Amino acid sequence: MAAVIDDICNKAFSKSFMLFKPEDLNVFDLLKFLFSPKLHERKFVESSHPAEFNFAHRILIIITIIVLKLLQLFAAPLAFLGFVVEFSLNFLSANGGVFGLLNIFRLKLKLPDSSSADYQSIVGYMDERITLDQSIKPGDANYNAALCMMASKLVYENEARVTKIVKDVWKMEFLGFFNFWNEYIKKSATQAFMLRDKNSVCDTIVVAFRGTSPFSAYDWMTDVELSWYELEGFGKVHAGFMKALGLQKSVGWPKEVNRKDKNQPLAYYTLRKKLTKLLKENENAKFVVTGHSLGGALAALFPFILAFHQEEFLLQRLEGVYTYGQPRVGDSKFGEFMLKTYSQYKIGFHRFVYGFDMVPRLPLDDKASMFKHFGPCIYFDFFYKAKILEEEPFKNYFSMMGAVMMRTRAFMELGRSLLIVLIKGREYKEGVPLRMMRMFGLFVPGVNAHCPQDYVNSTRLGTKGFLVSPP
Repeated sequence: MAAVIDDICNKAFSKSFMLFKPEDLNVFDLLKFLFSPKLHERKFVESSHPAEFNFAHRILIIITIIVLKLLQLFAAPLAFLGFVVEFSLNFLSANGGVFGLLNIFRLKLKLPDSSSADYQSIVGYMDERITLDQSIKPGDANYNAALCMMASKLVYENEARVTKIVKDVWKMEFLGFFNFWNEYIKKSATQAFMLRDKNSVCDTIVVAFRGTSPFSAYDWMTDVELSWYELEGFGKVHAGFMKALGLQKSVGWPKEVNRKDKNQPLAYYTLRKKLTKLLKENENAKFVVTGHSLGGALAALFPFILAFHQEEFLLQRLEGVYTYGQPRVGDSKFGEFMLKTYSQYKIGFHRFVYGFDMVPRLPLDDKASMFKHFGPCIYFDFFYKAKILEEEPFKNYFSMMGAVMMRTRAFMELGRSLLIVLIKGREYKEGVPLRMMRMFGLFVPGVNAHCPQDYVNSTRLGTKGFLVSPP
């Protein structure tokens, strides 16, 4: 996260870096940067380079730092809005809907408990399905893809709800729910859970990372910042996502850390320790990592840190990486390293993209930036039909033709939301919260296509008869 940056830099750690500090922003300094390339004189950015001569990149940095500052300023109001929206939805559900509010005259209204298994997030209300697709069986080529997407959606919920659904609905072993500490914002911000799917065909541990919480300004800050580290032999990697995993520039990403406060666990180290213990206890078990949105970025980077730390045991037991609507996480050199690592350890990498989802098209892949996707894209069109592409259509979000196509598609998806239940059945019914998001997509194209609903539909409808296999 860009909110707080340590001033101490381990010079032996990274070849070069650029980190943003919106808390140190002042307008005069920002305007000077527009006409002067001198980076080392700017308080709002920390960089190993003394200057940035690319004018287009300077504009991109200015826009980014302004967005980060605005998100920082509106973090509390956005969180409060999220509380109001989710509490209101759960309040209506607990009381049987709008007509149930008539119980106020009988003094029987129920107040929802945010820590209970019945309390849903806004993501849960946009897609209320909790059961797995019974037509996709263990051993099917697409079984892991469908299971991982449901896990990627479920991880947005609270611990009680996740535990209940994994145990009582999916009939699987629940292995833990985690809230991880972020040193840069001094709070828990990264969320994940683990389950074990042991059946007659496989013995798989699933690690699911939560994506961007819609009402978390800190998650959005992680998504939009363009900070990076460049490591010798590994290329450039997105700094914000690495911070969310608990990796810190100031200490050089050590293989081991000693945390004095056990209530402030760091994501990568905690999950690595837990996985090592579980896999040593279960010789035949393997594991997969997955996530939607920001969670997809963390899932894609987790194997990178394992390779960076030469964790041979875990890499040999890693069966696959499944990401849904994942943003770009590194440059072309980083991608080459990851593909080589996946090939060496026979790890399947599956990057799913639905339609005109805006998030896989960020950060931009252009001359002013250096972020690129790696590996093929499993792309789903409007009809949830899958095909393998090198890159999703209109690879960058800011595109004139892309904007027209995205709005056209948003209209089509709004119409489909009214008809899909008639065509595919009640399992695919879309409620009011999702339809409101569909309408919002008419004004902010691409945001509606990022909802988990379309990715669940894609893995259930689009992959049938389509072999999801390692690249």
